[in-house]
Amino acid sequence: MTAPAATPATGGPLLLGVRHHGPGSARAVRAALDAARPAAVLIEGPPEGDALLALAADEAMRPPVALLAHVVDDPGRAAFWPMAEFSPEWVAIRWALDHGARVRFIDLPAAHSLAAAEEPAQEDAGPRVDPIGALAEAAGYDDPERWWEDVVEHRGAAADPRAPFAALAEAMAVLRETYGDGGHPRDLIREAHMRQQLRAITREFGNEVAVVCGAWHVPALAGKSTVAADRALLKGLPKVRTELTWVPWTHRRLARRSGYGAGIASPGWYGHLFAAADRPVERWMTKVAGLLRAEDRQISSAHVIEAVRLAGTLAAMRGRPLPGLAETTDAVRAVMCEGSDVPLGLIQDRLIVGDVLGEVPDAAPAVPLQRDLVRTQRTLRLKPEALERELELDLRKETDAGRSRLLHRLSLLSIGWGEQTRARSTGTFRENWRLRWEPELLVRVAEAGVWGTTVLGAATAKAESEAAAASALGAITALAERCLLAELPDALPVVMRALADRAALDTDVAHLAQALPALARTLRYGDVRGTTTAGLAEVAAGLAERICVGLPPACAALDADGAAEMRTHVDAVHSAIGLLADPAGAGPDGLRERWSAVLGRLASRETVPGVLRGRAVRLLLDDGRIGSEDAARHMGLALSPGTAPADAAAWIEGFVGGASGGGMLLVHDERLRDLVDGWLTSVAPEAFTDVLPLLRRTFAAYEAGVRRTLGELVRRGPAVRTGPGEASAPGFGTALDAARADAVLPLLALLLGPDGPGDTDDPARPVDPRRPADPNGTDELGAPGILDDPNDLVEVGK
Repeated sequence: MTAPAATPATGGPLLLGVRHHGPGSARAVRAALDAARPAAVLIEGPPEGDALLALAADEAMRPPVALLAHVVDDPGRAAFWPMAEFSPEWVAIRWALDHGARVRFIDLPAAHSLAAAEEPAQEDAGPRVDPIGALAEAAGYDDPERWWEDVVEHRGAAADPRAPFAALAEAMAVLRETYGDGGHPRDLIREAHMRQQLRAITREFGNEVAVVCGAWHVPALAGKSTVAADRALLKGLPKVRTELTWVPWTHRRLARRSGYGAGIASPGWYGHLFAAADRPVERWMTKVAGLLRAEDRQISSAHVIEAVRLAGTLAAMRGRPLPGLAETTDAVRAVMCEGSDVPLGLIQDRLIVGDVLGEVPDAAPAVPLQRDLVRTQRTLRLKPEALERELELDLRKETDAGRSRLLHRLSLLSIGWGEQTRARSTGTFRENWRLRWEPELLVRVAEAGVWGTTVLGAATAKAESEAAAASALGAITALAERCLLAELPDALPVVMRALADRAALDTDVAHLAQALPALARTLRYGDVRGTTTAGLAEVAAGLAERICVGLPPACAALDADGAAEMRTHVDAVHSAIGLLADPAGAGPDGLRERWSAVLGRLASRETVPGVLRGRAVRLLLDDGRIGSEDAARHMGLALSPGTAPADAAAWIEGFVGGASGGGMLLVHDERLRDLVDGWLTSVAPEAFTDVLPLLRRTFAAYEAGVRRTLGELVRRGPAVRTGPGEASAPGFGTALDAARADAVLPLLALLLGPDGPGDTDDPARPVDPRRPADPNGTDELGAPGILDDPNDLVEVGK
């Protein structure tokens, strides 16, 4: 058997084998260092980080933090060495700095480990061994975490602080004799380097040296190995140029495997065990009660007392020395959560894992882009947080507009701090974001540093590069939209030139249709943000003209899949043209008129698939270009006995399918409903089976209430009119009830003011006199005077 860990009493350095991020190990390391008082402390970690160790004593350094190493020429190749307040390595660093001892890292340099990361893994490494799992299994435990809690975390102070480490080293020695490298062949190289560093430091300080490393490595450091053998293992290792710094870390990231290769499932719980000097269970239950009370749950001190008692009882029944996480969680579920796992999920997220985000001092090395990002975050009062939060921005406010620009620029640089979500308002002055800061984003920042030293400069350079490399028209239009949102004035002309060149060469109507909506949105946002977009307007108008010319031939003779795809393009172009203004001098036959003519041709051509013809009729009906009589005529032709059932069903899908309000149209238009009903009842049984999936997909998109109403109206059957005063169907009025309609006027006067509608281009739309007009003459909703903020309604009501 390999000799157990040597101690100063036996003439060797003090080897302290630990579990990374273990609070019990951290307490034991502190006790052992206090007893031994070594002159030097060696820690498992990259030696390039030695120059950064002094920063650990800075008051601004608050764990969890991590050493970040990345390749200078390829920042995406990076590694982290995370440390929490309860990590034994962090405790050892702080002890050495507080007591004036030399402190150094002795693991394999990051220059070698990052270079080796590019090499393929060895296939004959064998299965990997979990040392903690193997020891737990030998002790009769089926849960390694529970075994570790029982023998380490719940262990009291030992009479000899070195004794627990000697026992653990002996157990690890047996495992190393049994499993060798345990499926980790690179550990042999790492341990050879550790031994070399240990020899060098002992020549300077003798045996007044303590080593804090993973318990798995202790037998290798305590065993006999020649200098020549270690040099042979380290000879010829690949090497890259690296940079290191401290970065903030989170408890959530500690719950994953990274850096040391060690992850813990409950960093919040471990942090509590380390910080709680006494009565850890009682203090934990108090924390849980405080969290649940903050969520408006009725939790009293009696709940806390009963939960503590139940946790102790469960520990006794399970033969455990003290309640662990399993016992406290079961007690909380039973007493405070009433058996429900819903509030328990909140406890798991906020307390057991936790949302703590560390901090590093400004003196820590950083790339220029990161420093500019930090300055901008402070200026905009947009602090990174580990907890996910929602952010609503009002772009009329300078600070919120600046936040929006920053988030869009970071998104363009692939730094995903924020994800834009659907705004509750349909206007263009509002944006909603979901923010969460992850430590890995600092790697993205380092990668983006190749584009520039500031966020604005880097985003501009990357946008220009993407514009030059883009080959698809849709990609360039999307890039133009992102440049406008990110407010990149220097990049926008480059993108516009690329857009104009690509648009002039592209003849595919589908590509043009994909590009136009993004241009229309870009023009709309440009108006809101005060950005000059005259060049984009010309390109958009040219695209729209070419779509109007090329769309009818492109829609002929399409199969079912092609027709479905083209329908989405038609809908998108229709919405986009609604946002575009007719070019100056367009005359009475403007862009919208030409688009309506295109829809009319689509609706009438038999060579166009039914789903497109039905959709064209519906769009014309919604825009008021045709009346219900014309719509009924088109439907009657499409559902005539001479039309194949599959084509007729496709026409119905185009006309009333999707989330376009087709269900309500059938509810209120009896003539259209009767046409559909009559066609359905006339379809032959053998054909009905073929068209049923398409019909089911069409009507399944309706809300449950709409389907129920349609079913009731069909069940009643068509109404029989015996006179002009009779209702068309039970439950529907014969005509407009003027008295009931006028009842809304006092409320409208209260909301819009006593003067009613203001002087606008559209007299049917009221204007809020308190709100300044925007450059378009529209408010957030794109319509004059529509109030979208509840506070506005309150103020008007006053």
